[in-house]
Amino acid sequence: MPLRLSTFSRLASVALSLFLGLSITGRGQSRVTVRETGGQFQLLLNGRPFFIKGAGGTGHLQELKALGGNSIRTWGIESMTEKVDGKPLAARARELGLMITCGIWLQQQRDGFDYDNRQQVQAQRDTVLAAVRRFKDSPALLTWGLGNEMEGPTSDGSDIRVWKEVNLLAGIVKKEDPDHPVMTVIAGAGPIKIANLIKYCPNIDILGVNAYGSAPGLGPRLAGMGWKRPFVLTEFGPRGQWESPKTPWGAPVEPTSNAKADHYFTSQTNVTTTAGNTCMGSYAFLWGNKQEATSTWFGMFLADGERLPQADAMSKAWTGHWPAVRCPEITALASAVDQKTVAAGSPQTATVTAVDPGQRPLQYEWSVVDEQAAIGAGGDAEAVPPSHPECLAASQGASLHFTAPNQPGAYRLFLVVRNGAGCATTGNIPFQVQ
Repeated sequence: MPLRLSTFSRLASVALSLFLGLSITGRGQSRVTVRETGGQFQLLLNGRPFFIKGAGGTGHLQELKALGGNSIRTWGIESMTEKVDGKPLAARARELGLMITCGIWLQQQRDGFDYDNRQQVQAQRDTVLAAVRRFKDSPALLTWGLGNEMEGPTSDGSDIRVWKEVNLLAGIVKKEDPDHPVMTVIAGAGPIKIANLIKYCPNIDILGVNAYGSAPGLGPRLAGMGWKRPFVLTEFGPRGQWESPKTPWGAPVEPTSNAKADHYFTSQTNVTTTAGNTCMGSYAFLWGNKQEATSTWFGMFLADGERLPQADAMSKAWTGHWPAVRCPEITALASAVDQKTVAAGSPQTATVTAVDPGQRPLQYEWSVVDEQAAIGAGGDAEAVPPSHPECLAASQGASLHFTAPNQPGAYRLFLVVRNGAGCATTGNIPFQVQ
């Protein structure tokens, strides 16, 4: 479920930067190895044990470090020169002592990539080699993230051409850069997929798995499928919209931020304590904000930068203690429209009970928004649905009077609760208008 760019814009970005000869390599490059002792594994950074306490994304890096994180994950090579706090990502990460799993995007068949097209296959091999040559000496480099769900987000992994090519590409990376492990990332752990990885991908040092609802039990599940090498939980968070309860009209029911935080904490705790020494760490998704199913489903921050409880939960899991300033908590959110169909233009109400751990006064922001008309697959970009401020009363607080939209359709009533100290929490209620 990455932050995807179009195939053509990705290739153009990589080609342009390589043409311009941009480089962030420098002295003091890292050396990372995977040490095995009797079937037990450990990731070593410059000879010292390193357990990944990470998040996916390139923003809020100073906050990530302050909350106990030590690594970030990217999806495409273009992120390495993205400006963060006015500096290239790799340079800023190095300043903060954060390590990067550097993503190298591999094309997917659903986007038109053809494994039987020799020109496409060779072009991708050339792109991978150029990326490794360019960034292998970066001091912030931890591992290579070779591909993300390149088998397809809903595939069972039965196409062995994918795994044979991933193995070949991993060999190219390892030959060019023997100082950093190669990880490839798959969409969930299915038996066919894992069997083919075991059989066809001996060049892969670490397996990355994206898992959401099933994340807490990932370690034992992989072991049960015969995976005996290291793995990283490369994306996790709340239950995805594809695995959540649905309204009668098919809208996914989104948990509140606080309920999501519980799942983040459980996933992180379980996956790192039930896998023995095969789990090398994890990357929470998403250390930022994006529109996917809704504007709040996967983001651990609001679009304006305020932190959400999911980030607090990760800090607790990483460090053993809560941040000094914590996010508010929604203990109850109620409305008669919740998962119901109501009449167009009808008067409605909603109430919330929320508390702030620091006893700060809370501010409430409500909005009525169209349901997302077309949810993308595998993290594809989505347009932000329009909102309906005309439905809301002028004053807003813990109790709301609003009017159902006049146009029939599916909607959500959104709520953001802020504490005025850079922290917030969210919830929403899906409803339908006839």
